[in-house]
Amino acid sequence: MDESVILNHMGIKEIRDLEKYMEMALEQARQAFDREEFPVGCVIVQSGHVIASGSRAGTGPGQTFFSEVDHAEVRALKNLEKFKGGFDPEESILFSTMEPCLMCYGAILLSGIKTIVYAYEDAMGGGTGCDLNSLTPLYRDRGVEVIKGVCREKSLDLFYQFFNKEGNQYWKGSFLESYTLEQKQNQESKKALAPPGLN
Repeated sequence: MDESVILNHMGIKEIRDLEKYMEMALEQARQAFDREEFPVGCVIVQSGHVIASGSRAGTGPGQTFFSEVDHAEVRALKNLEKFKGGFDPEESILFSTMEPCLMCYGAILLSGIKTIVYAYEDAMGGGTGCDLNSLTPLYRDRGVEVIKGVCREKSLDLFYQFFNKEGNQYWKGSFLESYTLEQKQNQESKKALAPPGLN
């Protein structure tokens, strides 16, 4: 992550602030994990205050059909309806513990939110790398900044725990599962090679 990122105009002054709000998104992800759901959490921050949040649903045990609509980002955007303070997308930032998929990315663009911050890359289904210039005007003309890798290790740890949980069937055997297990292994290898006191 580029540690020079500064978003003063939104009341978020430095990297510590980004991490503070991502920790709140991680708490949403942990709540999903505790419900045996895919551990993604999201918060929307406006002028330094969390105005909406959401966590993943529809992926738990006993599901006859895994919902691909109840994503954390969509649920957070839906919860904006409850905010009575006047939503201002120009002054809002969306924090997600995983890179938004194409569906969520499209919904965020349409909401008018200009900044997305995510923790862990979705190597299988992430949507933020799509070329907006190749799309129709409704999406092409939405300027958006994407900041990645904030609290990545903590989010990676949650996904690693999820994929190692007995009975989990969501994305079992997928590229995302194998990628996550490989990333965790790489993380542990780097820690083992680090000089004493740097772990």
